[in-house]
Amino acid sequence: MTTTTPHASSTLLLVAGAKGAVASTLAVVVAALQQNPEWILPNLMTADFFPYIGPPRAVRMAGWDLQQKSLPDSIQAHGVLPADLWKPYAGRIRKIPINDAPQPETALAAQVAHLMRDIREFRQGRPRALPVLINLLPAAPQEGLRRYGSLEQILAKSGPVRSPDLAYFLAAILSGVPVVNFSPNDLELPVLLNEAAKRGVPVCGRDGKTGQTYLKVVLASAFKARKLLVDGWYSLNILGNEDGRNLMDPRRAAGKMANKTKVLDEILGYPVGARYGAPCHKVHIDYYPPRGDAKEAWDVIDFSGLFGLPMSLRLNLQGRDSVLAAPLVLDLARWMAALKLAGFAGPVPELGFYFKKPVGKSAPVTFQDQLTGLDRLRQACDERILSRDAEKAQGGEP
Repeated sequence: MTTTTPHASSTLLLVAGAKGAVASTLAVVVAALQQNPEWILPNLMTADFFPYIGPPRAVRMAGWDLQQKSLPDSIQAHGVLPADLWKPYAGRIRKIPINDAPQPETALAAQVAHLMRDIREFRQGRPRALPVLINLLPAAPQEGLRRYGSLEQILAKSGPVRSPDLAYFLAAILSGVPVVNFSPNDLELPVLLNEAAKRGVPVCGRDGKTGQTYLKVVLASAFKARKLLVDGWYSLNILGNEDGRNLMDPRRAAGKMANKTKVLDEILGYPVGARYGAPCHKVHIDYYPPRGDAKEAWDVIDFSGLFGLPMSLRLNLQGRDSVLAAPLVLDLARWMAALKLAGFAGPVPELGFYFKKPVGKSAPVTFQDQLTGLDRLRQACDERILSRDAEKAQGGEP
């Protein structure tokens, strides 16, 4: 798909939790794209997509964090990337504007007002960029927000908010900014999704799918296609970053564990372990500091074939959590900028390829369907832009 001129000069990533492991890695990616794009472009799924939103190397970043240390100091502290990879970009990284996040004890309405002011300032600094809110805050205890029936009721909440990312979600929607919820936190309340749809704001999430769950979707889809019965699936993760430490709190881990567990039954179409009368899809996460960001995942898969004869598969993934996540976040930001420009609004279930728990109706479930969904969504997005351009060229109304 080609257009004569871009509709926007770039995409502006507005990152909640901008000094965390994934976000600070993303900052290096954004800086490297400007200086050495050949290091990054081969790992972007959208590298050749959406010419009307500007090239990937034009992407810029801003954001918020409670930490007072500088962004370069955060990169060094997380230890995700060797110094010789990120320090050549330190000058560019220091120029990324990171504002103070709202204090969590502040009333929700005040937090939203704070963030909306910041969003206006960030946009004024880059008026031709398409802003996208990226939620990279850690897992939080479930808030029970679905009891609220209106936006006014949510904003009237006066006590401390256990889900700090709720303020970012609200501020983005009220500012007309698309949202990527890469966290496992359940923020996509019906009242908020309805508000997003009314305001022309696309929303996608939940819980970015980077390593073990991504491969689980691929393999489960293959077992289903091959008519092999999965009798049990045991998954173990060890990781030593702040995400791992945070997930040792059962209240914070509840949402992520549910997202990682439910995906398998949804793909296969039956509860794993039904023949035994007990759930046989087990998922465990352990904090193991020596691993840092280099997490390891083991899967033991028991399945049966002809005549019910048992077979087994072992899978061992040694991955780098933030290195796997950062390019997906950038891809999602570019998707959302393009979808906003094309007039999409509300939840975008077609982006289920990227998430453990896709938001929206009829999200594609199997790996094959998820890839098909991406292709169709891209085609629909391009067609809307082309149609609008054609109308403008003929002197019609946009």
